[in-house]
Amino acid sequence: MSKFSVLRLEAMASQAWNGVSVRGRQVTAVFCGMFLSPLVTADDHAGHAEELAPTVITSLAPRSPLTQVTDPRQARQPVPASDGGDYLKSLPGFALIRAGGTNGDPVLRGLFGSRLNILTNGSQMLGACAGRMDAPTSYISPDTFDRLTVIKGPQTVLYGPGASAGTILFEREPSRFGELGATVNASLRAGSAGRLDKVVDAAAGGPSGYVRAIGNTARADDYRDGHHERVPSRYEKWNADLVLGWTPDADTLIELTAGQGDGQARYAARSMDGSQFLRQSLGLRFETANLGEVLEKLEAQVHYNYANHVMDNYTLRTPSGSGPMAVSRGSSVDRRTLGGRIKATWHWADLQWIAGLDAQTDAPRYRSAAGVDAYKALPYFKEADFHNYGVFSEMTWHASERDRLISGVRLDRASAKDYRPTLSASGVTRPNPTADHTRAETLPSGFVRLEHDLANSSATLYAGVGHTQRFPDYWELFSPKAGPQGSLNAFDGIKPEKTTQLDVGVNYKAHELEAWLSGYVGVVRDYILFDYSPGQGVSSRADNVSARIMGGELGAAYHLTEHWKADVTLAYAWGKNSSDGMALAQMPPLDTRFGLTYAEDNWSAGALWRVVAAQNRIDRHKGNVVGRDYESSAGFGVFSLNGAYRINRHWQVSSGVDNLFAKAYAEHLNLAGNAGFVYPASHPQAINEPGRTFWTQVDMKF
Repeated sequence: MSKFSVLRLEAMASQAWNGVSVRGRQVTAVFCGMFLSPLVTADDHAGHAEELAPTVITSLAPRSPLTQVTDPRQARQPVPASDGGDYLKSLPGFALIRAGGTNGDPVLRGLFGSRLNILTNGSQMLGACAGRMDAPTSYISPDTFDRLTVIKGPQTVLYGPGASAGTILFEREPSRFGELGATVNASLRAGSAGRLDKVVDAAAGGPSGYVRAIGNTARADDYRDGHHERVPSRYEKWNADLVLGWTPDADTLIELTAGQGDGQARYAARSMDGSQFLRQSLGLRFETANLGEVLEKLEAQVHYNYANHVMDNYTLRTPSGSGPMAVSRGSSVDRRTLGGRIKATWHWADLQWIAGLDAQTDAPRYRSAAGVDAYKALPYFKEADFHNYGVFSEMTWHASERDRLISGVRLDRASAKDYRPTLSASGVTRPNPTADHTRAETLPSGFVRLEHDLANSSATLYAGVGHTQRFPDYWELFSPKAGPQGSLNAFDGIKPEKTTQLDVGVNYKAHELEAWLSGYVGVVRDYILFDYSPGQGVSSRADNVSARIMGGELGAAYHLTEHWKADVTLAYAWGKNSSDGMALAQMPPLDTRFGLTYAEDNWSAGALWRVVAAQNRIDRHKGNVVGRDYESSAGFGVFSLNGAYRINRHWQVSSGVDNLFAKAYAEHLNLAGNAGFVYPASHPQAINEPGRTFWTQVDMKF
């Protein structure tokens, strides 16, 4: 095996990605970089890494084709996130459906919901609310994870079914210690609107094992928009996680994790608030490596996640006194998810093969009543049972020194059972025609991608085709009041989505310039679309339509001088409902970001200008279980500043001001304000984003 280069990080700023080739196995390793971070390399002979000036991250370059990796603990602009969805919206290609100050729903390339496969430490934390008030990302605190990986498009089969838009992995690394020792990482963040976040991450151990404790709290008051109008949005959250690891040798890991969290949030755009977001998690994983000349690694894990969510209109607000929420009302929903997976990795001379199987089951329940806490006296009613069993295989073949072929196949058996005895629509309750019915589907998925490194160039070209079939999720089967015409209900009539997509692009890196371009075009058969049009006899209907999608992202970062660096990113998503010739609803507009930074020694300063185009391609009253199109949106531009200073190797301070000129604006996908908060009921009005926002973050590392 020939020698190879190793890139390592020894500062709180990140480095640029770089390819590494190992002859024989032809393993390619790449490392991620941030556009506003200076470039650092370390070769075989240097044996050390140059310390970088601290920076505030505003954009992210790909690690490899269609894959982005970042450290979610680093200071970012806009103001560092309160939850997983808030963090994702800062990455190119992502948008957020905002309902208040936290717990928005992420959208990638205009695709929403379970088209995004979101995993935390290899498991799914599914929300329980039929309206996704507790979206899966609302249970994720980015500051408590070591790594975030985004894989765009249907270009992997390793992490569960569906994932037509992409796969998102929030992960924690094992805390291995070569000798007895301990580490402590902590941060304190304060900002406008009473923002106060605290995080402590401590680990101790030795060669045989470790213990790691992670805790965080986060709170904020109602923010004010660019008109200085108050937007109901206050929240409080906390999380605590414990990790116990046993490392009997350098190649073996057995890790047990346990965690709990809770919080509350009020929503300007909903008729009820979230007064409880209880999370309980348990996980056990086993890994062993270097098992032989061919079998390289074996991994297995099981996980249990429980969400218990309470929503009401009296804990964080006063009942409206009129309309459907005139009196106090509360609901409690919960969902238990149990799953597991096992996979093995084999290596031959020019071939890597990963294969395995996974399984998951979950059961949502609910109870609801009028009156303060009256729901507590009622039993839970089980709505459904979901099961999924999958087998997968993914292979990487290094056909030549500069060519790689990556392909994968997956087969899932998905099923759901309807336990609802009755259905309610337009104030009328009737027997459920699908009560105790079970539906099941066998769903194939797969992809193939070719990557080619240009000769005498630091560029990689790629093209891949993926196909995935996605079983309708809980929100698509149980939230609509009706299904397609001629069906008994949505559970009976909604078909699985079938997405076929072509992804192409190029990644380029030279000494002064790094750039990337990714584009996609796809066809979605039986796209699941929600219809809220008035006059159809029900408040919501789910239907299958044919759809076409296309778009892409691009970015570039250029070192103007030794200290100055400029960058730009652009993201665009387009969709069309081919069944009726209309625009596909809930598509974010063109989004462009320009950045400029100066970094020297122990400090840096930067500026971010975000420019978003108007969105006139809408389909009124159409959308998804959370959002719908109700009017075109205007374009806007937001200017922000940031700075960072490293006091010493243990302490760093980052600070920023977002929306410096207090621009009053709303994102296209934001929900309309609720009439209970004096927003106009007759004319939907999207809730505005925060106005001028100051924030400061202090990081400590020992």
